Amino acid sequence: MPKALRLTQVERKEISDAKMLEAAVDLIVERGAGLVTLKDVGEKAGYSRGLAGYRFGNREGLFDFVLRSVGDEWLGELTQVTASSFGYQAIAAALDAHIKFCEDAPKHVEAFYRLWFDSMAPDSQLKAVILGIHQRRRGDVISWIDQAVAAGEVPATVNAGMLADHFTASVSGIVYHWMTDPDNLDEMRNLHEALKQVMHSMLRG
Repeated sequence: MPKALRLTQVERKEISDAKMLEAAVDLIVERGAGLVTLKDVGEKAGYSRGLAGYRFGNREGLFDFVLRSVGDEWLGELTQVTASSFGYQAIAAALDAHIKFCEDAPKHVEAFYRLWFDSMAPDSQLKAVILGIHQRRRGDVISWIDQAVAAGEVPATVNAGMLADHFTASVSGIVYHWMTDPDNLDEMRNLHEALKQVMHSMLRG
């Protein structure tokens, strides 16, 4: 019988992180972030009750991990679909990728936005993480518009910052609306398509 390959410490950490991410996402969606404990995450992931506490320190560390992990998943998708585009093409591609991400990983999206909305609490320690994610999203849209202006595809009179604010607020609002009725993906698709039309109109100046 061939000898089983031994995993490196890095590989074991990657596996345990992936399992704890899925466990945390499931528990956030099932219970709400306020009722999730590190002990429950570790046990649900199939590890000792103390591993999550050792890895993340506290619940804020765990939620930071979830936000960054899901955010990185989405950033990978976004970078791939917008790599060679700008202006309306990039915005439309981003919205198409976003609805697909919601369809393919609905629990990840829901857990991410539950933590996002919970971060509005006055004592939340996640505000800095959320602000960084928001600024990155806004910056991407501004960059796409600025490139389109430079290429002569969008009038220079278009206010890139205002349009980026409209885009990011609309996407968050669409997800919030979807979370009230998560089985209604058709409506979510329609709202994404409607936002594409609004963006196309606004880019015309």
